[in-house]
Amino acid sequence: MNPQAKLVFIFSLLLGTTTTITSNHWIMAWAGLEINTLSILPLISKSHHPRAIEAATKYFLTQATASALVLFSSMTNAWHTGQWDITQMTHPTSCLILTSAIAMKLGMVPFHFWFPEVLQGSPLTTGLLLSTIMKLPPITLLFMTHHSLNPTLLTCMAIMSAALGGWMGLNQTQVRKVLAFSSISHLGWMTIILSFNPKLTLLNFYLYTLMTLSIFLTLNTIKVLKLSTLITSWTKAPSLSAMLLLTLLSLAGLPPLTGFLPKWLIIQELTKQNMAPMATVISLFSLLGLYFYLRLAYCATITLPPHTTNHMKQWHSHKPASTLIAISAIASTMLLPISPMISAIL
Repeated sequence: MNPQAKLVFIFSLLLGTTTTITSNHWIMAWAGLEINTLSILPLISKSHHPRAIEAATKYFLTQATASALVLFSSMTNAWHTGQWDITQMTHPTSCLILTSAIAMKLGMVPFHFWFPEVLQGSPLTTGLLLSTIMKLPPITLLFMTHHSLNPTLLTCMAIMSAALGGWMGLNQTQVRKVLAFSSISHLGWMTIILSFNPKLTLLNFYLYTLMTLSIFLTLNTIKVLKLSTLITSWTKAPSLSAMLLLTLLSLAGLPPLTGFLPKWLIIQELTKQNMAPMATVISLFSLLGLYFYLRLAYCATITLPPHTTNHMKQWHSHKPASTLIAISAIASTMLLPISPMISAIL
């Protein structure tokens, strides 16, 4: 792709995201979402592979439907209350439609079917954008309307997302699909706490973004798309493979790594809200995710030859890893000691 064109699309992506997260009016928020969708489409389909074109088509159809539902819910609310302000979403039917629309935008259960397919058809760098920055505007809209949304519906969708994200990731051999189901599972954790402490939703999203950034950049550096290639990647960059192991365990939420912090705070908050059974259920479902993270970590670092894969061993790379990978990997694994400071900010 032409570098100038790529720059225009990335600038449009930032413009769309900024427009949505800073707007108070529904029409502005909708326009930002549309700019976002249109600017990511060329980045998904830039390889011109049939799977990439299919991914771009699926993404466009899903996001267009979700945007139409956002517009419809805001118009219905304006019709009944005379308010176009995002925080004044009070009509019950509008809130229900909005919840469905944003779930579709994010790829939450039961609107999750498009997300693994789109991520599988995209390059790793575009997959990173889809998993992180493209989820920021819908999560911001959820944050701004959380007081109006139905807590029971959000809790049910969260439990289903955590369950399906765990179950469906177990049998995957493609790394991008595993990360897609991991994203769906994390969305469950973000949504379950939204009605009680929305700042925790944002904290979970920021830390998830940090860990996902580290994993995608590492995979892009060592050029891994499948588990069978991941088995031989340790010869190419042993230090990166070791950091990948720690970051995956952090994403699974194991102490004493960064990923344990949001899960710990969310379980604590749910228990305070007399929702200990829900906290137990979602914690048990996160064990399914732990299994496939351990599987990835095992393939990345613990599987040494002789093994049954027919892939060639890769040459050791002496090229230094980028500074961004170093910073994100350290932050993805070592932020737990400053959790009192983070709790004080919240």
